[in-house]
Amino acid sequence: MDYSLKLSKEFNIRADHSANIITLIDDGNTIPFIARYRKEMTGACDDQVLREFNDRLKYLRNLDKRKEEIVNSITEQGKMTDEIAIALAGAETLTEAEDIYRPYKQKRKTRASVATEKGLAPLANFILAQDNDNVLEKAQEFINEEKGVLDVESAIAGASDIIAERVSDDAELRKALRKKIGEVGEIACKLLEAENSKTYDMYAEYSEKIAKIPSHRILAVNRGEKEECLRVNITVDNEAFVSAIHSIYVKGNGKASEIVANACADAYSRLIFPSIEREVRSELTEKASEQAIKMFEVNLRPLLLQPPLKGKIILGLDPAYRTGCKIAVIDSEGNVLDTAVVFPTPPQNRIEEAKEILLKLIKKHNVSIISIGNGTASKESEIFVANMIKESGLNLSYAVVNEAGASVYSASKLGAEEFPDFEPAQRSAVSIARRLQDPLAELIKIDVKSIGVGQYQHDMPENRLEEVLGGVVEDCVNSVGVDLNTASYSLLSYVAGLNKGIAKEIVKYRTEQPFIKREDLLKVKKLGAKAFEQCAGFLRIIGGNVLDNTGVHPESYPAVEKLLTATGYTLDDVANGKIGDIRERIEKKSWEKTAEECGTGVPTLKDIVAELLKPGRDIRDSLPKPILRSDLMDLSDLKEGMEINGTVRNVIDFGVFVDIGVHQDGLVHISQISDNYIKHPSDVLKVGDLVKVKVLGVDTVKKKISLTMKTTELPHGLNVGNQKTDRERKQGRRDAEKKREANAPLTDAQLKELLMKKFGR
Repeated sequence: MDYSLKLSKEFNIRADHSANIITLIDDGNTIPFIARYRKEMTGACDDQVLREFNDRLKYLRNLDKRKEEIVNSITEQGKMTDEIAIALAGAETLTEAEDIYRPYKQKRKTRASVATEKGLAPLANFILAQDNDNVLEKAQEFINEEKGVLDVESAIAGASDIIAERVSDDAELRKALRKKIGEVGEIACKLLEAENSKTYDMYAEYSEKIAKIPSHRILAVNRGEKEECLRVNITVDNEAFVSAIHSIYVKGNGKASEIVANACADAYSRLIFPSIEREVRSELTEKASEQAIKMFEVNLRPLLLQPPLKGKIILGLDPAYRTGCKIAVIDSEGNVLDTAVVFPTPPQNRIEEAKEILLKLIKKHNVSIISIGNGTASKESEIFVANMIKESGLNLSYAVVNEAGASVYSASKLGAEEFPDFEPAQRSAVSIARRLQDPLAELIKIDVKSIGVGQYQHDMPENRLEEVLGGVVEDCVNSVGVDLNTASYSLLSYVAGLNKGIAKEIVKYRTEQPFIKREDLLKVKKLGAKAFEQCAGFLRIIGGNVLDNTGVHPESYPAVEKLLTATGYTLDDVANGKIGDIRERIEKKSWEKTAEECGTGVPTLKDIVAELLKPGRDIRDSLPKPILRSDLMDLSDLKEGMEINGTVRNVIDFGVFVDIGVHQDGLVHISQISDNYIKHPSDVLKVGDLVKVKVLGVDTVKKKISLTMKTTELPHGLNVGNQKTDRERKQGRRDAEKKREANAPLTDAQLKELLMKKFGR
């Protein structure tokens, strides 16, 4: 298969760019490196496109490998034909390839295989031909007591089993039926009596077209089925499908045709439909899982890229009831200055004592922000902190942060390595403080499944979830850049080309002497030339060569020198921020000519200029800062029609959850996000977006808040997420058109035509 040509068409990129991407991947280059430093070779494909490209390339290669295995197996059996070879060559999916292989696959003992061992295959051939109705007379010839064929009836029954299996093994038949079932079939649920059945009340008598059921409902019914609260199956018009099979295999009205018709019905009910039902359910689950994983990806990226609160002294508060709230104060670099335990929550309620302890810590270390975890006792802790701020008159603010995974980190090997003398709860308080100070550096220490964004993460295929979300973390870390002399080994391990082993060697090296320049990396054990090539551009060194504190790759340093010479600047000008009009100087000559003089491409040249204009920049600084509060409202304070500023905390298939400062996040249903139609909430919103919402309703019993963003004008500084680019919109339209073509309903006539194709009838 010509992978580059096929992927070029699928991803709508030039064939040479497609070929280059494959070569770069095969040469061991990382996705972040390819996306950032090989733009001329890839047509400036971003990291997300490159990862999808790589996934698809792996699938196609696995498909070809499986096809080769099938060819070898059938050839070894001496049954390979041109027809099989052509069919396999045209198979677009693993399922299609397995359908073709089904008749030749080594099967466990079946009714058909038993009948074949009894010598009844010739009788099955005779009946299936349907050109002679002397079936009973013919069956007499196969009676053999030694083989267990005692009479005509048992001979015909065995032959029928062979016919049923042949019908079931028909690859084209299965493909057509699978497509039709996917179009007209319905998922049907029935509620069972079980401990958690009430959770699934909405699915008590539920059915929905397979073609229309959304991903989150597929995962919901799957979970209900797993918990034995639901019985789930696919329903179709079975008679219509059996009739369609008859139209292919039944050729007359005689005895032989009657037997074939019965065998077809048996094949459908006993072999074909149960198998296809499993396959369709599996395909639905796989697609739903991919969609859910996509939502994790959509949510995780902006969560990791939340702006850090630099230069702040932060007090982290890990709420609890009986064991008290654990406190940790960290400095502007994340180092722990102090710890404590206070008991402002039930059952102790030692509020005044807790205030005294916290105020002493706040004044002693000049704390400006309190970070509160959103777990158990969070509401009581938030009320306590808000009242303390109000009564003290201090210039303090607080934020409630998502503490998902903090307990996992606190009990982990990494947590113990960082704070060997701390109890797990103290480590959690440190993590909660650091999550506000530098979300990316802290969250990468936690198992991505425990971060708590998206939905149904514990139902996902673990390897696939880790692969995708690990890629998101890697992309985020590399897009921000990492300080080579201060980053933890856990953060360094996500830099392109590095792993935990090399990262630990880097930390070990710098304890003896700090890195002065990027080339010093080559002195680190286990870090060779290839790893240096991949990682160097993403690592930063402050205080040395100004280029080492930018995203400019060392391979491009000669190009920078030529650029500065051509535009009349020096490295000192770059360091002092005196190259403000460098773009204008380049444009006088043209970007193309300047790039040619510098020995680079225009995309790389533009990246270089952007880095030179802001050495040491952090891309997160341009994003909306988290909302800091000094007071809070209660659920009972909310009134219908009230307008409130909030922060998007989670984006899911049917809406978004927004933190509006009342401890309980409110839901903006997808129908309430925009006055215009949107296909998915992620089209216009992402985690961390600051939004203005209006209260639609409050259920104080169920603690549910309904919000709307319709007809709401956003104040200055607030946004509803990044709108899609023209390129994304055009690609979306192309994808939608392809999907419509691929999923065009199959009429009964088309079904019959597909079924008859191989017979030429």
